[in-house]
Amino acid sequence: MIIKDKKELSLSKQCQLLEISRSGTYYIPKPENTETLKLMEVIDKQHLKTPWYGSRQYVRHLQREGYSVGRKLIRRLMKKMEIQSIAPKPFTSGRNKKHKIYPYLLRDVVVNRPNQVWCTDITYIPMPHGFLYLVAVMDWYSRKVLSWKLSNSMESTFCIDALKEALEKYGCPEIFNTDQGSQFTSESWIKVLKDNAIQISMDGKGCWVDNVFIERLWRSLKYENVYIKEYQSVKYARKEIGNWITYYNELRPHSTLSDNKTPDEEYYKTTLLQAA
Repeated sequence: MIIKDKKELSLSKQCQLLEISRSGTYYIPKPENTETLKLMEVIDKQHLKTPWYGSRQYVRHLQREGYSVGRKLIRRLMKKMEIQSIAPKPFTSGRNKKHKIYPYLLRDVVVNRPNQVWCTDITYIPMPHGFLYLVAVMDWYSRKVLSWKLSNSMESTFCIDALKEALEKYGCPEIFNTDQGSQFTSESWIKVLKDNAIQISMDGKGCWVDNVFIERLWRSLKYENVYIKEYQSVKYARKEIGNWITYYNELRPHSTLSDNKTPDEEYYKTTLLQAA
């Protein structure tokens, strides 16, 4: 990401563009130990079953399961994994208070066509000796996954890459809705949306349910692929996730779509009708 010997662009300027501190470029992250990685996997699996759990409830649950944990540790791991309780709350995790927060635009809006509203989210993918982050861009109406990217860090770049790929393949939505995570409030993310004249919407208090659509995607992906295949390498993870998302879009009937349609069938049928 950072090229330290690049003469055309100083280190300070590169950090400024990527919205990271210069001191952070010298930091070598300390990997989590095996026990903590196992604990993260347990939390992730439990989150798929009880997404309303907050840090206090996780502590109670894990202590009953025999883990010696405190709330400070659980809150740190939940933040690292981008896991939060899907319950009404005034703020979402990962928010950068220096970034501008945009209003929520979807209250009482009827979403009835593709490319009317897109949304995105990030999830944690367990690996044998660490973890990855997966971001996906979804069309809200058809539930089609428009693009996705894997990363070993939470910098906003991989989210922006996924956004740009979706825009190049499918055009522009009218509204793009996200949570208030720092990746989606960063200047670089906002600039892409503004440059394409896309209305910016962000979840606020009482709007937590909007994230349920992608939460269901993560649940299906993890139960049907991630925890069965137990990815052993980044290359294998990328291949398997890509295969599953192709299956999800093209072959897997979606429970919320009429006539057992797949996301692709719903997306393309409606867009073709609109074009006609």
